[in-house]
Amino acid sequence: MPTTDDNRVFVDTNVLLAATDHDRKEHPNSLAFLEGGQRGIYRLFVTGQIFREYLVVSTRPIEGNGLGLSPENAVANICCFRKVLQVLQEDDETVTRLITLVKNHELKGKRIHDANLIASMARHGLRRLKTYNPSDFLKFPEVDLID
Repeated sequence: MPTTDDNRVFVDTNVLLAATDHDRKEHPNSLAFLEGGQRGIYRLFVTGQIFREYLVVSTRPIEGNGLGLSPENAVANICCFRKVLQVLQEDDETVTRLITLVKNHELKGKRIHDANLIASMARHGLRRLKTYNPSDFLKFPEVDLID
């Protein structure tokens, strides 16, 4: 049964990318946030979707809006992130919640990726989300964005 502790936070892919990319303006904030998870200030969660998205962007060439990492380095980063991030499982209830969100908000295309995160969060009793793309989630009242 899901619990709703105040320090539980779901982490979006862009936080991990910013923690990796020294040139992003959010880099210091991302590192501090993840260190807060390591120190127990936050309990941090992701789904497999977050790691898949991270691997896609981090290994894509820089010219293609990626980070240009080798697969070996990207996987090594995932291994480090897994020390701080707990991976939540998706199940039939998650899919049911996703379908409801898609219908209720008439979502299409890439917006369904965002809805899947919301469905996973709701399935596990999470409301708080750390992201650098807050506009992607404003339409979902079931989410509280954290700075």
